[in-house]
Parts: sequence; C-alpha cells; structure tokens
Amino acid sequence: MYSTLEQKYQRIQKELMVGGMALGGVFVIGTLWYCFVEGWSWEDAAYMTIITLATVGYGETNPLGSRGRLFTIALIIMGVINIGYIVNRFTEAVIQGYFQEGIKLQQQRRIMESLSEHYIICGFSRTGRQIAKEFRAEGVPFVIIDSNLESIQKSQEQGYVLYQGDATLDETLLKVGVERAACIVAALPSDAENLYIVLSAKTLNPQIRAIARASTEEALQKLQRGGADVVISPYISGGKRMAAAALRPQVMDFVDGIISGSDRRLYMEEVRLDPGVCPIVGQTLAQARLRAKTGALVLAIRRHDGTLIGGPNADTVFIAGDVLIAMGTAEQLSDLNKLLQPVGSQELRRPKGG
Repeated sequence: MYSTLEQKYQRIQKELMVGGMALGGVFVIGTLWYCFVEGWSWEDAAYMTIITLATVGYGETNPLGSRGRLFTIALIIMGVINIGYIVNRFTEAVIQGYFQEGIKLQQQRRIMESLSEHYIICGFSRTGRQIAKEFRAEGVPFVIIDSNLESIQKSQEQGYVLYQGDATLDETLLKVGVERAACIVAALPSDAENLYIVLSAKTLNPQIRAIARASTEEALQKLQRGGADVVISPYISGGKRMAAAALRPQVMDFVDGIISGSDRRLYMEEVRLDPGVCPIVGQTLAQARLRAKTGALVLAIRRHDGTLIGGPNADTVFIAGDVLIAMGTAEQLSDLNKLLQPVGSQELRRPKGG
C-alpha cells in the first residue's frame, strides 16, 4: 500500500507511461516487419500497423502470405493486450480520482514553494488541530505534516494546506520549505519523534524557532538539550492552568480572552525593535508616546539579554533588540507595528478580528 497521495499519483503515471511505451514498441515492431520482411514502403508498413492495432477491420494494404498473416495475428493480440492495459489503468485513475489528486498536489506544491516565514505544524492530532485553529484565527501562513489518513481527511475537510509524509525525515521537511520557515511545532504524540523533528529542523535551518510537545519531564529536558526553543507539556501546563482557573478565575478569563480565539476585541502582540532602523530606539517610554499615538499599551519589555521588565515606567529607555509586549485592539496594534517600522519596510502581521 502506498503511504502518500503523491506516491499513488506517481505510480499511476508510471504505469500509464509503461503501457504507452509498450504500445509504441509494438508499433515499431510491426512497422519494421512489414517494411523489411514483407518489403513494403514505410508509409504502407506504418498504415498497416496502425489499422491492425486499432482493429478497425480494414483489409490488407498489400497481399500477405501465411507467415505475414500469422505475424498480423500476433500483432493484434499484442495490441489488444497493451491497449486493454492502458484503458484499465486510465479507468482506475479516473474512478479513484488520481488525476484530481494530482492537480491538488501540483497546487499544494506551488503553494509550499511560495511560502516564506511560515509556520510548520507536525502532527494533526487534537493538539495539532487546536494549533491550526489558532494560526488560522491569527491569519498566519502555515502548513501541516501528517501521515495518518484520518488526520489527513480532517485537515482537508477544513481546507488546510497539508503534506502527507513522515515529519521526522529531512526530505519531508525540505518539501514544506523548512529552510524558509519562521517556526516549527513538533506536536506528535511520540516524544522521540518530536526530538527527531527538532534535531532535523535545527540542522536544516539553525535560525528556525522550534516548539515541541513533551509527555514527561524527562522528555522535556531532552528536547531542550536537543535544541528546542520552547518545550510544553500538556499535562504540566494543563495542571497549572486548572490551578490558576481555580484560584484566579477572572484573571484566567481575561488572559484567555486576549491570547486566543477569533472573536476577540483585545489582542496581545510582540514587536521587535530592529537595530538601526526603529525610530524609538534610544528614547524613553514617555518620549516615544506610544500610548498617545497608537492607543496600544506596552505591558512589558524583554531585553536582548533575556531580562523582562514588567510594567515599564515613563523613564524606561528602549534599546535596539528589545521585544515589546503590547496589548490593544487589532487597529491599535497595527498602528504600533507601522510606527515602529522604518518607512517602506514590510508591515508586520496584523491580528485578525475586531
């Protein structure tokens, strides 16, 4: 059984090509026989071969002896077998929808080749489906990798861009443009497979941000040593969120409402201050007047060395390489992105909604 749609499409292509080549070979054999053995002209030989293979019922182009008629019988049998094989393969391809799948594969290939600074989700299980839902709500480009047929059908029903294959293989990651991707999320149920994905992705693209799922604390540590930028355990994170929901329910409702979902009014966003081009580098928060100009609220600043400044005051100075964590509406955060970028530069992703 073939594991991917692409392999199935390639198989039927190969079989039709083999059938066509075999039929062409029979045509060449028939033409050469009538030309050299029977002594006919090239035109008569080719014409006789065509009408024989087509079984149209025309008479002999030139008189044939017993030997010639026996060869013609053999030629008819070979032609019928080859044509029957081609018709059988073609009918199967039409019934099974291989040609339609081939068109879809070509479209997906073009989409993947055009992707840049995109996100890769490895695994479309319950975790992967939720990640894809959030990515779609944010409007970011992403592609899914999975080899499970049930997961593939679910992703296709929802209209996601998907590549069917083994996410632990370098070949698969290259197919989805890992060298051009901004982030890869290893969300497979197996910790070992997630580790392979992180190692492969970091080897192919050292600058990519790798997020991994871990089932145990031991796997969490190994994934961190393997190069994962962030490792999340659903059990540990789920336990912390449940405890927080029990102790501080209003805080959790507010935080959940601004970091996920497609029907939000407020969003949280992070913006990096690029060295040498950001207009507010060197200014204080009061001098930059970000709140007055955009309406967005700067909640925290992550320094280049990892230091986190929560609730920066008016005298806090912006330094090149800082990451601002801001909150506001979609329009306010879009204005903030525009303000922090030099004229003519590409605008950062704008949150959807509002």
